[in-house]
Amino acid sequence: QVQLVESGGGLVQAGDSLRLTCDASGRARVEHYALGWFRQAPGQEREFVAAVSWSGSNTYYADSVKGRFTLSREKARNTVHLQMNSLKPEDTAVYYCAAGVQPRPDWRRYDDWGQGTQVTVSS
Repeated sequence: QVQLVESGGGLVQAGDSLRLTCDASGRARVEHYALGWFRQAPGQEREFVAAVSWSGSNTYYADSVKGRFTLSREKARNTVHLQMNSLKPEDTAVYYCAAGVQPRPDWRRYDDWGQGTQVTVSS
């Protein structure tokens, strides 16, 4: 089991940047697990944002955020960062960090989830 805590959300204006952080604990770094980011806006389905492999070398992005968001993993601290640039109002959602075996876009493939952090982007 992995405990996940997201942080870094907030209220910003369109075009601004935020950096989300996911801190994972309860699992050794030597174990192979992926960390992914998902988001969910009110009335919307859960949406894949980005994911990184256990090594931190392989990253995957949804088309909607590609080129604007950058995901990195710090293996030594079991921490991942999601740098979000050029934020748009449609990025407004609760952002969740999740741990799973593979960095897949399907949320059902992840085993452990954080509580989420709110990101609100005003026009």
